Amino acid sequence: MKANVVAAEAISDIRTVAAFSAEEKVMSMFTKELNDSQRKSFIRGQIGGIGFGASQLLLFSSYSLSLWYAGKLIIGGDSTFSEVMKCFMVMMITGFGMAEALGVAPDFLRGVDELRAAFHILDRQTEIDACDPKAEEMVEVKGAIEFKHVDFCYPTRMDVQIFKDLNLKIQQHQSLALVGQSGSGKSSLIALILRFYDPQHGRVMIDGKDVKLLRLKSLREHIGLVQQEPALFSTSIYKNIAYGNEAATEADIVKAAKVANAHGFISSLPEGYNTKVGERGLQLSGGQKQRVAIARAILRKPAILLLDEATSALDVESEKLVQEALDRLMFKRTTVIVAHRMSTIQSAQSIVVLQNGAITERGTHHELRAKQGVYFQLLNSCQAEARTLDLQANTK
Repeated sequence: MKANVVAAEAISDIRTVAAFSAEEKVMSMFTKELNDSQRKSFIRGQIGGIGFGASQLLLFSSYSLSLWYAGKLIIGGDSTFSEVMKCFMVMMITGFGMAEALGVAPDFLRGVDELRAAFHILDRQTEIDACDPKAEEMVEVKGAIEFKHVDFCYPTRMDVQIFKDLNLKIQQHQSLALVGQSGSGKSSLIALILRFYDPQHGRVMIDGKDVKLLRLKSLREHIGLVQQEPALFSTSIYKNIAYGNEAATEADIVKAAKVANAHGFISSLPEGYNTKVGERGLQLSGGQKQRVAIARAILRKPAILLLDEATSALDVESEKLVQEALDRLMFKRTTVIVAHRMSTIQSAQSIVVLQNGAITERGTHHELRAKQGVYFQLLNSCQAEARTLDLQANTK
């Protein structure tokens, strides 16, 4: 029912609705959908009523015809009363059975379609077997990452080439930043490291081992991910942080929160670590959510850290606090950073510039800046954008 969809969207995004004073618009949309449903239900009801009346008329008309003809046979001596009643009862019971069967036929056919869809999902063989018994268990990960002659396209867009013969090596405990225009393949590299996808050709290596030969769960246990929009669950802050390591003690969780610059604001809340974050963390600000996500990653103690636009949606003050937490988290860990803000990647030990799925430049911030190539142009455009935003803010 479309009215339910409109109501669910309005309730889940109630802040957006209120911010744009769109309550009346949402109510009109909801009313319109209800009126459409009411009209369709009325038509269906009329058709159903007429159909039911017609079926009942035919049913009792057939009874009348059968009894009239049976009486005629008895009066004429062509049949006896017992034979007529036997025949009549058999026909009546058979008719009821057929009517009941026809009544459940639509539900039966709908159930068959749903079962067919369910079995289609169950029978589908995934290319990545998370429970492969032959896969190697990763007990310890040092953090060296290497892409060897990787060709990659997303399964749903095989006509769009993301990487073609990509070669990239990340040393153990090295921090590497990925920069480039949107669509250049930065987030795709992170997806390949986590093995959300497999490359069509080439290999992704961790500590010299092909990730295809490793047990998926044991591999991901050594990887920490911090995204632009952190995924928080509708439970307490304590449980959200503990999600990184279910075996962690309360002292471990508090220590992780302190490293992530989150302990201060958590302690100031009325219920402290037991504060509910709300659906998708709506009760917390962007910077607070990000620091809770970082604390969760710290608790995991990952050998490899993946930062996908971890500070791009934050204000300057929140970015500073989050960046300090990230700097602590990156210490002695192999780190891959995806960012549009150049200020967050200038301290990286190595910077890779991606363009159309290929590496065009690589070096430190100072080396690439002196080269005055693609990175230099990106840096200038980011600085010009920052100056424009500052000018607009001062004008207001």
